[in-house]
Amino acid sequence: MKYPKNYLEEIKLRLKVSQVVGKTVKLKRRGKEFIGLSPFTSEKTPSFTVSDEKGFYHCFSSGEHGNIFDFLMKTQSLKFGESVRQLASQAGMQPYKFTSFDVEKEKRYQTYKNILKDYSTHHHKIIFEKNSIAINYLKKRGISEKAISEFQIGFVPEDSDYYNELSKKFNENEILQTGLFYKNEKYKKFINRFHSRIIFPIKNITGDIIAFGGRIIEDKKLAKYINSPETEFYKKGKHLFNLDKVKSLPKKNENVIIVEGYMDVISIYSSGIKNVVANSGIALTENQINLVWNFFSQPIVCLDGDTSGQKAALRIAESLLPYIKENKKIGFVSLSNGLDPDDYIKEKGKRNFEQLLETSLSIEEFIWKIYLQDLDRSDPFATTKFEKKFRNLCSSIKDETLKKYILEHYLEKIRNLTPLQGFKSRKKYRNYKILHETKKIAISKEHLTKEEIKEYSILYIMYNYPEIISPRAEIFEEIKFSSKSLNALKSDILSLVSSSSFKKENITNLSKKYSALINDINQNSFIKNIFLKKDENEQVELLNEILKELNDIKFSKKIDELENKLMKEFDEKSYSDLIELKSQINRD
Repeated sequence: MKYPKNYLEEIKLRLKVSQVVGKTVKLKRRGKEFIGLSPFTSEKTPSFTVSDEKGFYHCFSSGEHGNIFDFLMKTQSLKFGESVRQLASQAGMQPYKFTSFDVEKEKRYQTYKNILKDYSTHHHKIIFEKNSIAINYLKKRGISEKAISEFQIGFVPEDSDYYNELSKKFNENEILQTGLFYKNEKYKKFINRFHSRIIFPIKNITGDIIAFGGRIIEDKKLAKYINSPETEFYKKGKHLFNLDKVKSLPKKNENVIIVEGYMDVISIYSSGIKNVVANSGIALTENQINLVWNFFSQPIVCLDGDTSGQKAALRIAESLLPYIKENKKIGFVSLSNGLDPDDYIKEKGKRNFEQLLETSLSIEEFIWKIYLQDLDRSDPFATTKFEKKFRNLCSSIKDETLKKYILEHYLEKIRNLTPLQGFKSRKKYRNYKILHETKKIAISKEHLTKEEIKEYSILYIMYNYPEIISPRAEIFEEIKFSSKSLNALKSDILSLVSSSSFKKENITNLSKKYSALINDINQNSFIKNIFLKKDENEQVELLNEILKELNDIKFSKKIDELENKLMKEFDEKSYSDLIELKSQINRD
């Protein structure tokens, strides 16, 4: 669908480039041109220029260049037609009228939008009704009324009859085209697809509601999450939940966090970290990542910390590696304890989550880390297959120069792997296997903080060696771990070992209740192999050392927290506490 050249030229004659760009970028005049900070990269020295005389902008830091239509398409992720309509309106011109087909499609879209808007408004009101099970559920999940309003979360009762209401304004075909209802032919009845669910409106980049995600809130034999089916105006792989808000944030140079679910977005957003979007439970597509890259140069993928979440993250990394460029990167972080981002932010808070994001790995390092965990370096055939896997992976990278250097980077890392010393001695082979397992533990625990590593070690001993803990239970009562899940496991172990009828097999029964957490602890405790080789006295001595190290870490953390608090706002009590803590260091 092409616009006539004279129509586009008329818009450009009526609007100066600086007038359009100036709505997004703060410009200063320099001679005949304007300069400002680039909207495409993070920079402190202006390298972005605008020339009204020549009719274009140019960004020296990113190489972006174009006219007013290009600027809107790149900064607001609009299609060309949308940018033309928006600028024509600014220029005081009438929208251009196309063929009857174009007109009919636009009419269908307006009807589609109106139906979804009415549907959203109606079910958003329901959620605030008295004794609403939906709002009670959301409050239990820590979602405030402010967040419910901001995201326009709604609730569809099981007995919803909203189809009848919509049918007063729209015909059957128009309603069914939205995917919100389907017809039960047996009973000749229209069923609300999202019945018994909380609904989350999914918006396109311009803020129009185009679909919904739904979450079941009662114990029914239904899928936990569902999305709207694809329609003429909604394609799952082309949209991201909450990007319409994120793209307009003042701090455009911050990274954006990509999570899996709606609740993850809302929980993180409500904590004060606004730059978060979700891929709505589907594999992250090329269209979606390019949409993100229009606004953020290095997004960070943060999926669930369980096995399926990490596998999904690896699949995303493998599928997106071909598209990375010098100014289009992507990072990955791993969550501990099998938590999802929603649980993590609730248990550990905003500050710890921000610190976790700082440990993100680049896409190529994340792939290396995951692949390396499964490599048996004692087998030369496995190493050969390992290298071929990376060669095939790198061959898909579209940027030829980047392809060359990433492949060289991987090959160098493979050359630096501990070489096989030969198969002459079975004893040597066994020692190598132990070293390999220790290395796997070191790699897999990278997602843990220093504090969590010590806590995992203590819980590993408590769970696997309860006979050591039993006579010293009161010591562990006083320890406060960094998360609710770790504290809960500690309390349950202490309750069992303190019982007069205590048996070691009682401890193993906890594996049902804390399956993911105990697996994580057993896998990532660095003392596992060391502890096996020591007698009981040495084991107790090692435990005491770990307890002291954990205490020192918590002590230093407390000092850091007080110093940061005082830097923001002086408080007499905090100052006195800080002096006392530092004096204790000197006494020690």
